Amino acid sequence: MQSCEISGDSTDDPLSSGLRRKRQPRIVVIGAGLAGLSAAKALLESGFTDVTILEATDRIGGRVQSVKLGHATFELGATWIHGSHGNPVYHLAEDNGLLEETTDGERSVGRISLYSKNGVAYHLTNNGQRIPKDVVEEFSDLYNEVYNLTQEFFQRGKPVNAESQNSVGVFTRDVVRKRVKADPDDTEAVKRLKLAMIQQYLKVESCESSSHSMDEVSLSEFGEWTEIPGAHHIIPCGFIKIVEILARSIPESVIQLRKPVKCIHWNQSVSKEIERVADHNSDLPEEDKGSNVFVECEDCEFIPADHVIVTVSLGVLKKRHESLFHPRLPEEKVMAIEKLGINTTDKIFLEFEEPFWSSECNSIQFVWEDEAESESLTYPEELWYKKICSFDVLYPPERYGHVLSGWICGEEALIMEKCDDETVAETCTEMLRKFTGNPNIPKPRRILRSSWGSNPNFRGSYSYTQVGSSGADVEKLAKPLPYAESSKTTPMQVMFSGEATHRKYYSTTHGAVLSGQREAAHLIEMYQDLLQCRS
Repeated sequence: MQSCEISGDSTDDPLSSGLRRKRQPRIVVIGAGLAGLSAAKALLESGFTDVTILEATDRIGGRVQSVKLGHATFELGATWIHGSHGNPVYHLAEDNGLLEETTDGERSVGRISLYSKNGVAYHLTNNGQRIPKDVVEEFSDLYNEVYNLTQEFFQRGKPVNAESQNSVGVFTRDVVRKRVKADPDDTEAVKRLKLAMIQQYLKVESCESSSHSMDEVSLSEFGEWTEIPGAHHIIPCGFIKIVEILARSIPESVIQLRKPVKCIHWNQSVSKEIERVADHNSDLPEEDKGSNVFVECEDCEFIPADHVIVTVSLGVLKKRHESLFHPRLPEEKVMAIEKLGINTTDKIFLEFEEPFWSSECNSIQFVWEDEAESESLTYPEELWYKKICSFDVLYPPERYGHVLSGWICGEEALIMEKCDDETVAETCTEMLRKFTGNPNIPKPRRILRSSWGSNPNFRGSYSYTQVGSSGADVEKLAKPLPYAESSKTTPMQVMFSGEATHRKYYSTTHGAVLSGQREAAHLIEMYQDLLQCRS
């Protein structure tokens, strides 16, 4: 093994102090989700030996949470691998044989899916009527045409007019309404159904964007999110397998569970504060008292570090950024945190003894006829259930049993999270009876649901570009501290990763993985000479 003597006494050299001590840089990763595990895995495989992961909860995975009930695995968090070509999550799954547990029927439609692609969606009204299939298809074609228009504002640089308020929801609702009302071939009754369907489609879109309403999603930036080519996939044995694969090469001693962080004390230039913090640890070696960063944990332990990679969610940053960092974050970064959006998308799984739906039905979509002219998608607290956009039929039943998966987002999801299981199950059953026109639907024998919004360790599901924000804010969120152009201390003391920090792939699992690998790559490049010498 080769060893190197690295000399140099200049305090302006950002690497000199750590390397003079002839030790590996100490790297602390906050969060054991996909981003944190990906970063730690890449660092360890590149030769770093002093890496610690601090995880606030009692499990790894973050917003990946697979729950096994009986023989089936249900995803409370991340569900799909979006696209295959060049997607690191897809390749991890494929290389490890996770996509082999699938039926010929699923393979034949080119998509490993929870849902039967051979079936049809049932669009039902609150009057217990099914909207004719041809009406649904006509509306769907119109909606998709307008959806494609929303992409063009970013992709083609089209100017946004004032009437749209730079909002995807406002623009979509306005354009679709005008076209529906102007159609000379539809009766007034059909037009009213189509107008009511606008709100239902926007609810689905809100769940996919994890926004309270599509009115809050930026029209000018909507098209920057990039879709990876290829089919969408699930992992039948659980998305948690991806987490386990990432963690496989990470020694158990690296990951500290139930280790919430109270504050990150950064920037050695505030030496008095660092000394004050260090004094709390009487056993701290003298050389550690000059560390660039101290991570203060809730259990009062102070962990010295040269670099910290922060992978907490945007929701946590919004709630805690003032107390989580000392000194406080630069105004530019605070503004980015405040501008970018994150909200809650929750799932409600209902298991029935027998299916009350037909074999061709792959989903039940709720269309409220009284919302034909509605502008807002915000409901009084007692009407939270009106935000449930649909229930999907989990497929195949041989794997999942007779299970429906409901979707709800926004502030109404938070209200749902406060209710007990009995209330949610009863409410959903009444909705299904109302919309199907079948008063004999039994209550489910089991319910399982997520609660991402009220969980203090997440405070939301995933991010989106809110009206007033842009991709530039994503870049500002990802920018390490202190800013290199204004600092003579070690650059990249505090680094940021997680899905919200990826400009093109925010909101996705592959965005999270790639962001963790990105931050690891920065450190690998910074220390390449040291790593080569010790190899």
